[in-house]
Amino acid sequence: MNSEIVTHADKTFKQVDYADKGLRNREFVRCHFIGCDFSKSDLRTNDFEDCTFDACNLSMANLQGVGLRNVVFKDCKIMGLDFSSLNKFMFSFSFEKCQLDYSIFYGANLKKMRFSKCSLREVDFSEADLSASVFADCDLLGATFVGTNIEKVDFRTSTNVILDLDLNKVKKAKFTIYQLELLLLKYDLAIENDLN
Repeated sequence: MNSEIVTHADKTFKQVDYADKGLRNREFVRCHFIGCDFSKSDLRTNDFEDCTFDACNLSMANLQGVGLRNVVFKDCKIMGLDFSSLNKFMFSFSFEKCQLDYSIFYGANLKKMRFSKCSLREVDFSEADLSASVFADCDLLGATFVGTNIEKVDFRTSTNVILDLDLNKVKKAKFTIYQLELLLLKYDLAIENDLN
């Protein structure tokens, strides 16, 4: 097998079908992927730097050792991905209007990460560092937060935020008064919003 790195720079890839295929030893710099299908692809050992993915499907792709630096995902379907296996030295990206359900961020360094208008149902954030991140208009139904650093995280516009305050670092995390009932659920409190 040829292990020589192939570099693609300043290219646009439209409607390319990589589903169930192997794409290895590639470096993509300032590339734009539009409507491409990477579902169940083997993307191991590839690097993506300053790239944008628009309306792409990356569900169940193998990302072991993949480098993502300054990568933006917009309107993408990214279900069931294991982000904990990415290259730790090339690890910066953001998500806008993406479906990330059932993905794994276990132990990942996600400081100052931005999730905007994303579905994050059943996502595992255990042991991750999410400090100073923003979850803007996201659905976190069933997301797991155990041993997670959520200090200074902004959850105020998101829904279904249920986590155990005792099992996570929560200092200065931002919530609305309406989210308190879910945060205190385990205490079986009767919370009322008026004094009458």
